Amino acid sequence: MSAVVDRACLVVTGPDRPGLVSVVTAAIAALGGNIVALDQYTDDPDGGEFFQRVVFDLPGLAAAMPDLRRELGEVLEPVGLQWRLRDLGVPLRMGVLVSLSDHCVLDLLWRVRRGDLPVTVPMVISNHTAVAGDVRGLGVPFLHVPSAPGEREAAEERLLELLVGNVDFVVLARYMQVLSADFLERVGVPVINIHHSFLPAFVGAGPYRKAKERGVKLIGATSHYVTPDLDAGPIIEQDVVRVTHADSAADLQRRGADVERAVLSRAVLWHAEDRVVRHGNQTVVF
Repeated sequence: MSAVVDRACLVVTGPDRPGLVSVVTAAIAALGGNIVALDQYTDDPDGGEFFQRVVFDLPGLAAAMPDLRRELGEVLEPVGLQWRLRDLGVPLRMGVLVSLSDHCVLDLLWRVRRGDLPVTVPMVISNHTAVAGDVRGLGVPFLHVPSAPGEREAAEERLLELLVGNVDFVVLARYMQVLSADFLERVGVPVINIHHSFLPAFVGAGPYRKAKERGVKLIGATSHYVTPDLDAGPIIEQDVVRVTHADSAADLQRRGADVERAVLSRAVLWHAEDRVVRHGNQTVVF
């Protein structure tokens, strides 16, 4: 998935009212942009919230970005629209945190190497060294930041030193540490997590053993933005796979890992392509 030169993405939100689609598209046309994709959604046509994602081409985009931002602001803000504009030719920088399980981090790095995810990976950080060789073997810097009991504050300070200013978002690829509200505020970028169930079922350790004990017929995974409320942030993507009584706990874990990889990679792709709009504790995904 190669980056497209001179292609921008504009996402707008605000109180719904007649004519907003025309306002946005006319503004892009007036600036010389050619719209190549447009999606919009209103959660309630009578006084609800309006969401729109527009992808457009504009020759000389990089040089024109300052003028684009100024002129779009002059058009969109007077009608109550919040907006963000991205040059899709500039990939986001993705920092990855991981503990012992390697299936999610290696899947993401493999997809990046194949060009399936439009991101760069400045670093993978772990509180263990189990995945160091595999990560470095894929040409990605690996950093070890231990997190011994009682030393969370020091570990988070070191993480912040490494991440702040160097990444555009962070992925928790089975990072088995709870991040503090202070860390989430100071890191200053979105943080995406993968959870081994449909939230909030089977929280904590041993989820697949617990699922086997309950005799579940479906197992799944959830990817969500991280908030100070544990595993309660806005959900980006979910999926399930059917299982039976004949599946062992190990079978559930193996099949669950496949679902986790797929769900997390889709969530990362959609975030990297600016398809996700947060709305309270929900998301609109275009």
